[in-house]
Amino acid sequence: MSAKFDLNDDGVVVVIGSGAGGGTLSNELAQKGINVVCLEAGGRHLPQDYQNDEWGSFGQISWLDARTTSGDWRVAKDFSGLPAWIVKAVGGSTVHWAGASLRFQEHEFKTQTVYGNVHGANLLDWPIGLSELEPYYAKAEAKMGVTRTNGIPGLPGNNNYKVFEAGAKKLGYKKVHTGNMAINSQPRDGRPGCQQVGFCFQGCKFGAKWSSAYTEIPKGEATGHLEVRPNAHVLKIEHDKSGKVTGVLYADSDGNKHLQKARIVAVAGNSIESPRLLLNSASSMFPDGLANSSGQVGRNYMRHMTASVYGVFDKPVRMWRGTTMAGIVQDESRHDPSRGFVGGFEFETLSLGLPFMAAFLNPGGWGREFTTALDSYENMAGMWLVGEDMPQETNRITLNHDVKDQYGLPAPNVHFDDHPNDIAMRNYAWKKGAEIYDAVGATRTFPTPPYPSTHNLGTNRMSAKARDGVVNKWGQTHDIPNLFVSDGSQFTTGASENPTLTIVSLAIRQADYIAREMAARTI
Repeated sequence: MSAKFDLNDDGVVVVIGSGAGGGTLSNELAQKGINVVCLEAGGRHLPQDYQNDEWGSFGQISWLDARTTSGDWRVAKDFSGLPAWIVKAVGGSTVHWAGASLRFQEHEFKTQTVYGNVHGANLLDWPIGLSELEPYYAKAEAKMGVTRTNGIPGLPGNNNYKVFEAGAKKLGYKKVHTGNMAINSQPRDGRPGCQQVGFCFQGCKFGAKWSSAYTEIPKGEATGHLEVRPNAHVLKIEHDKSGKVTGVLYADSDGNKHLQKARIVAVAGNSIESPRLLLNSASSMFPDGLANSSGQVGRNYMRHMTASVYGVFDKPVRMWRGTTMAGIVQDESRHDPSRGFVGGFEFETLSLGLPFMAAFLNPGGWGREFTTALDSYENMAGMWLVGEDMPQETNRITLNHDVKDQYGLPAPNVHFDDHPNDIAMRNYAWKKGAEIYDAVGATRTFPTPPYPSTHNLGTNRMSAKARDGVVNKWGQTHDIPNLFVSDGSQFTTGASENPTLTIVSLAIRQADYIAREMAARTI
């Protein structure tokens, strides 16, 4: 039975957000006997509630609060009110994610050292390296049931993968397989194996895909040390005269406001809402927002270099059948500046249903080129390109005082300009993606521009020195010892890999640190 804690209980840890970071941290602390109140802005939807319908699901689980966008990125023109495609629900974006679970490479923790001075990029080495994170990667892979680790077999390859694999191997690529996926390839942890139904982004109806909504959260609740409050939208973090945080003001589903007291607060609201909350919590003591003595809160926003390639063939592929993203080519994720850019990228299989094709295909809308693409839908194969983008101080989340949300607070503005390195990488990746399909007889290829961001990173970055970032190597803010950041916003740089495994690994590690420091009475 899940616990119920009093609003005046100042001994609890308050975790804001229940996704990969917040959901994992909440469970890990609860397993150690630490009392946790997890505040989630969205509702609680479980597999029986998920909708195998793209637009229906989008309306049910997406974060659709007021947001604005600026910068030269394509998203500002096409989706100005929706810069990011993330989830507002218990489980956060682990409901909507594809499941790809990859470890960062050694050099990706040390990009300033390895890449050198990249003009216009605000590169910084992480204060931790791969060796320090490896034991936590191992724990996360075991927890999430990642395929090709711990003796778990890989998922089968669907037609979309078979086309992708054949083309990649013809080009001489070697690191080609169905991925390291947090999707059960066989029954595990009380959940079934993947049923290959193809609606991975709408929430897994079978629970085969790892999501904190139905793994971490119920396990934490079963300890009696975790209370999850859905529809609890956090408005402000409060602090005392000494500068320590003391509690969290939130609004419930009826708009009533409550103050939950806290011993420790951990912010895990994704890389847009987390800095926004710190900025909206400004006070006379912290006029620039909480944990912002460096001026780095909200800065260095990264969203990965992304794009897609679709290929049309003379025979049916039916790419929508089977796991959406069970296929990867990793050869290009190396650092090799001879290609004209630093860092690397992955090719990953992807399919979109017809409703989303209509929204995201380039050119979207209507007309002969678009309708002939739809005519070819059955014969289409698809891939996503995801790579390391450069952190830039000017890519940032700020408060838009002209646009208010439903609670009267300034909405976040997401400003992003592509760095020349991002553009060079995308153009190279588009060309190579088309070559993969051309190698197996594509009659036509469509390079497709980035759609709203799903990998939101940076904005509260880790740094060895307080002046360079927002948090230390434990995700603890440099300025306020009992305030933590527990999501992808703490990433110093983005790497080429999908971020969820690293977010979960950092949350497990952070829980160990918080428990140690609480026991020592240092926080």
